[in-house]
Amino acid sequence: MKIVQEAIAGTLESSDLMVKISPDPEQLQVIIKSEVIKQFGDQIKAIVNHELSQLGVTTGLIVIQDKGALDCVIRARVQSAVLRAAKSEALNWEVLL
Repeated sequence: MKIVQEAIAGTLESSDLMVKISPDPEQLQVIIKSEVIKQFGDQIKAIVNHELSQLGVTTGLIVIQDKGALDCVIRARVQSAVLRAAKSEALNWEVLL
């Protein structure tokens, strides 16, 4: 999917995270800010990178502000933000697991 506009998903409430995506035609850059980065930073990065790969995102700026979200919440927020940023109308439900 190609990121064509800015998009946000999530909140900054406890146990949630906010995902901000904006277009960057040259590279894929992921920035993660988390209160639990020392304990779960590798897991958060792995989930975000996996979701971006599954959705076919190869360029864009993704900023994650985590407040202790569970893995399933991270997946859902990344998916929502990407679909909004790509203006996706037709969903491939098989990659949204």
